[in-house]
Amino acid sequence: MGVGDVSKRILLGRKLRSSQLGETLLPKRIALPVFASDALSSVAYAPDEVFIMLSLAGASAYVWSWKIGIAVALVMLTVVLSYRQNVHAYPSGGGDYEVATVNLGPNAGITVASALLVDYVLTVAVSISSGVQNAASAIGFISGHEATVATILVILLAAVNLRGVRESGTFFAIPTYGFMAAIIGMGLFGLLQDVTGNLNPVESADLTVLPDAGHQGDLTQLGLIFLLARAFSSGCAALTGVEAISNGVPAFRRPKSKNAATTLLLLGAIAITMLMSIVLLANRMSLKYVDPGDIDRLRNPDGSRLPGNYDQHTVVAQLARAVFHDFTPGFYFVVAMTGIILVLAANTAFNGFPVLGSILARDGFAPRALGSRGDRLAYSNGILFLAVLAIVLIQAFNAETTRLIQLYIVGVFVSFNLSQLGMIRHWTRHLKTETDPAVRRHMQRSRIINAFGLGMTAVVFVVVLLTKFLAGAWIAILAMVFFFILMRSIRKHYDRVEAELAAGDEDKVMPTRVHAIVLVSKLHKPTLRALAFARATRPNILEAVTVSVDDESTGRLLQEWDERNFDLPLKVLHSPYRELVRPVVDYASAIRKSNPRGVVAVYIPEYVVGRWWEQFLHNQTALRLKGRLLFTPGVMVISVPYQLRSSIEHKPDDWVRPSYRDGVSSRRSGQIGR
Repeated sequence: MGVGDVSKRILLGRKLRSSQLGETLLPKRIALPVFASDALSSVAYAPDEVFIMLSLAGASAYVWSWKIGIAVALVMLTVVLSYRQNVHAYPSGGGDYEVATVNLGPNAGITVASALLVDYVLTVAVSISSGVQNAASAIGFISGHEATVATILVILLAAVNLRGVRESGTFFAIPTYGFMAAIIGMGLFGLLQDVTGNLNPVESADLTVLPDAGHQGDLTQLGLIFLLARAFSSGCAALTGVEAISNGVPAFRRPKSKNAATTLLLLGAIAITMLMSIVLLANRMSLKYVDPGDIDRLRNPDGSRLPGNYDQHTVVAQLARAVFHDFTPGFYFVVAMTGIILVLAANTAFNGFPVLGSILARDGFAPRALGSRGDRLAYSNGILFLAVLAIVLIQAFNAETTRLIQLYIVGVFVSFNLSQLGMIRHWTRHLKTETDPAVRRHMQRSRIINAFGLGMTAVVFVVVLLTKFLAGAWIAILAMVFFFILMRSIRKHYDRVEAELAAGDEDKVMPTRVHAIVLVSKLHKPTLRALAFARATRPNILEAVTVSVDDESTGRLLQEWDERNFDLPLKVLHSPYRELVRPVVDYASAIRKSNPRGVVAVYIPEYVVGRWWEQFLHNQTALRLKGRLLFTPGVMVISVPYQLRSSIEHKPDDWVRPSYRDGVSSRRSGQIGR
């Protein structure tokens, strides 16, 4: 085993057989942190975005925050109930893509897939960037290097996922459950303090908020509606990741659909509880929060500016510091779990993106490489592709969550809407043929749920589109259009290739003759092996060909050829410009042109080296020649390799090298190099 293989085994672990795929399936207690960490963690930054939007009109607008929280919770509950219908009807893991494709057609399916691919990339970028920013408030050296730290975390997260779903799920379970306990525990403890009259205000409670330049003075009714719509659309970031469970049903243990639906319901209940506890606590504790890039709108009670080095802590950090003011470990536990879960939340995308990529590859809308499982039965290529895209996005936006969040949400609600519309069509189609009254009642109930979900998500999508388009959502829409066109182009390519490769009766016709050419540069073992192999194939015509770039060297070769008394001629192709590839290609093409129904077989002897640096010490003429001949119709290219000692020194002791004498193959035992 080479150094590369050893390193791979250390990083990824031992290989798993295909028959061991069942061992990687997840129970509900592991599936919840694996697939729900994104949706759960989004409650750590969704309230921040709500308060940032409301702060544009000053602190007085914060009274709307709890009402916006209820609206977001209602949408989340609706989406969860709708997706429970999806996992029962389509348990294969296609999720929104499969629902849209089956019921609305391929174009709708590709639209959903484009939206989900963009959203998965943004999930990684936003979650890790937010986690790094939270960490920067407690760990000073991270400040100013957020993009670099976020990039390193993406690489580490990808490495963990390459080890397999089950191992990554176990790794993420503890911090995910720790985050749930931290936020819900903080909410309960804060509620107890509020009831007993001991609830302290947060550190920003005494500050004032100056309205944004465009929101000064009394807001008109239309202005207030638009402001609340922007805050609501930002708060809907809490819904990201809800669809991941419907895309990951195959990863659940049996009964898959039932376990996935139960996990989805748990996700909704926990996420809503956490979201509302944060929003309500923030209201009760008089929190003031503005865009981190617009800190100057925060002022002291007397209207004076804050110090230049003022550090605005996140909403969760401010709440935790006030609730646990007499219990410092509680504060650090909340902050630590929040930072960790925001980083690990990207794991939802690392599970959903590769599965979706494999389904798209199966359907011909993505490169086939995305459908291949790696050594650990994970879709390794999809994991690596996602990591690269996320790193590009993090570097482009310098890991700034506030800038990245504007690109978010749009893709989520595109898939939400098309998925719900597809499910309505699904139930309507089945109701036309179903006769069992009980089953029909269940279908009708499911259709009502999906119809209500469509109405709700359609309204939210319009609000999100109107309020976020100019703020950056246009970039996400442009990316979706790009992926849509790319996937259509890939499918057209595969369809065209399949049509060209379709076998017909004329493909069974044998060539009239085979004209074999053995390329000769020197009379050494690789050349003799190629000659012996070519003879063994019994072509109609066999000749040896050499390219002359130096008369003296060619003369020596001809003399040695005559001395060995070969029973076939050595044809010399003169190359006045010292080209090696073109004369061979032109000669093979000329033979083919003279006999269109025949084939030309070109045998290329080449020796194989074992060390990477040895590649630079030898000409790569054989590779260049093969590359040109592959594009020449009617020409077959046959490589005849000869393994040098460096390429076989790691072979087992019983390895044998074949040798060819006069077209007869014999075997010589023993390892070369001893």
